[in-house]
Amino acid sequence: MLKAAIAANIALARLDQAAALLPNPTVLINAIPLLEAQASSEIENIVTTTDDLFRHMDDDDAADPATKETLRYRTALRRGFEATAARGVTRRMAEAVCTAIKSREMQLRVLPGTRIVNPATGNIVYSPPEGREVIAEKLTEWERFIHAEDGMDPLVRLAAAHYQFEAIHPFTDGNGRTGRILNVLMLVEAGLLRQPILYLSRYIIANKSDYYRGLLGVTARQDWESWIIFLLNGIRQASDDGVAVIAAIRDLRDDFAQRARLATRGGADSELLAVMFEQPYTRIRTVVDRCGVSRPTATKWLEALVDAGLLADTKIGRDRLFVNRELTDLLVRFSASAQEQG
Repeated sequence: MLKAAIAANIALARLDQAAALLPNPTVLINAIPLLEAQASSEIENIVTTTDDLFRHMDDDDAADPATKETLRYRTALRRGFEATAARGVTRRMAEAVCTAIKSREMQLRVLPGTRIVNPATGNIVYSPPEGREVIAEKLTEWERFIHAEDGMDPLVRLAAAHYQFEAIHPFTDGNGRTGRILNVLMLVEAGLLRQPILYLSRYIIANKSDYYRGLLGVTARQDWESWIIFLLNGIRQASDDGVAVIAAIRDLRDDFAQRARLATRGGADSELLAVMFEQPYTRIRTVVDRCGVSRPTATKWLEALVDAGLLADTKIGRDRLFVNRELTDLLVRFSASAQEQG
């Protein structure tokens, strides 16, 4: 466990440092939480595509229900991140995160009868505690454990706290996604990450049976060691994957910048390039607002990038979108490779 904790801490520190050195870290703050949202929702059988998520990331009115629910995960992560900076990870924050995910007020379970079943066999594998007062008391203990100053490694504490939260199962729905958001926020509160950019859910998808087996092992046999090592290995792998994608984004951005300046005859300034990488799908009005240029100028720049093969031009209704396909392809490959490595 000590070896796994050391390796995970080193990898996480590298991820945080790599993100800090990226010229425009907004691309990570936008993209990685969105991929995390997709993967975390997929664990709950809510399936959408990366294209749909990026296309609707700043306007989900026309999105399908699965895409809307996945985008709410990203919203919940952002709200939780803001709350962590102000108050740290708390029971109240968990309620707010779950409320944002489900888009309705989520309070502690009241009705009895909640059971966790094996989806393959239908057999009951776990019965979480019942009664609002009992659940509230256990969440208070969970919160106290998170903030205890006892010298425990923060990553070991995260693994134990994640089991505790999932075992309490405080809400009627959304517990898994809420717990996975809390994982990242605990790292932020501990000062191990400056931004919520750890992409851990893909590791869980790739090792889904081991994930649930590990949780059940703690419940049935108090096998904490296997569970904690499993999650520590996930943090190490997800951190290594994150460092790799940051390097790839940096290389792509530098190459894209050179080609874009040629295509626009020097018109593509740093702000335009920032827009192209902060979100893969860009609207003309976004360039107008961010770059302080007229609509004809913004249109001319974007069309020049389309002609040069740097962007793809597509329409959603009456709205014209310009897609940084090279960036989306990079992120999709990263997402797929992270799953395969699991």
